[in-house]
Amino acid sequence: MNSISDYDNFFLPADNLEEAKEFYGRQLGLKVKFDFTDKGMTAFQVGANEPAIILSTRHAQPAIWFTVESVKTAYEDLKSRGISFLSEPFEIMTGYAVEFNDPFGNKLGLTDYSKMGPSS
Repeated sequence: MNSISDYDNFFLPADNLEEAKEFYGRQLGLKVKFDFTDKGMTAFQVGANEPAIILSTRHAQPAIWFTVESVKTAYEDLKSRGISFLSEPFEIMTGYAVEFNDPFGNKLGLTDYSKMGPSS
């Protein structure tokens, strides 16, 4: 089994990224991890943690993503266990991702960093 190894990112919907930057950056004092406003997202780092809070104009509901070694392998494994996915795995800048809902309607996702090469 290709198990979940860690949290990846926490997605929160935001219809105004400038307002999100004001709140999370200036008011909460979080450091900007990356700013892809042109792609509808801005991320904030919490302490020294790798996972970020990503404010996105594309996510209509909050989502938690987890890292796996291979999204495609985990997708097949979890699908065989009865998980219904919202789509086939899709390509992202760092590798692949896929999303699904838990039994309560919470959105969860899997991502890998297959485009990043071996970690050193």
